[in-house]
Amino acid sequence: MAEELSISGNTREQKYEALMPQIKALLAGEEDVIANAANIAAALRQTFGFFWVGFYFVKNNELVLGPFQGDIACTRIQKGKGVCGTAWATGNTVIVEDVEKFPGHIACSALSKSEIVVPVFHKNQIIAVIDVDSDRLSDFGAVDKIYLEQIALIWTARISELNW
Repeated sequence: MAEELSISGNTREQKYEALMPQIKALLAGEEDVIANAANIAAALRQTFGFFWVGFYFVKNNELVLGPFQGDIACTRIQKGKGVCGTAWATGNTVIVEDVEKFPGHIACSALSKSEIVVPVFHKNQIIAVIDVDSDRLSDFGAVDKIYLEQIALIWTARISELNW
């Protein structure tokens, strides 16, 4: 399959709707979990122009940087620390309208203004988080939460198929 996106729509929700089947198609053709994470990050950044999109994987009781699109990022994050560590610790998606007001925010880039982090579950445990940053305040909401959580489910369904 050609790795090219065809995104239409004016609203964020319409763009997510156009993106979802394309993400499924990208993942269906690839057996490597890391390659699939990389393509998800690229597809999200290409579609929405987010400042930073990436994955952190749970390894040895910390989050370790995985595939991403954007500026250099923090390499390791402790459980409960920053937005990513909080999403991991609570098992819930975290939306931050203004990262400057989030207690304990880890500033990988001063240009990041808002953030959403989605925990990724596989076999009833968190194996990763999807982290998306914007250079605009209050850039994320319910639509992003719904669709990013669906993308996490699509990715973990593929992981299950691959017996990872």
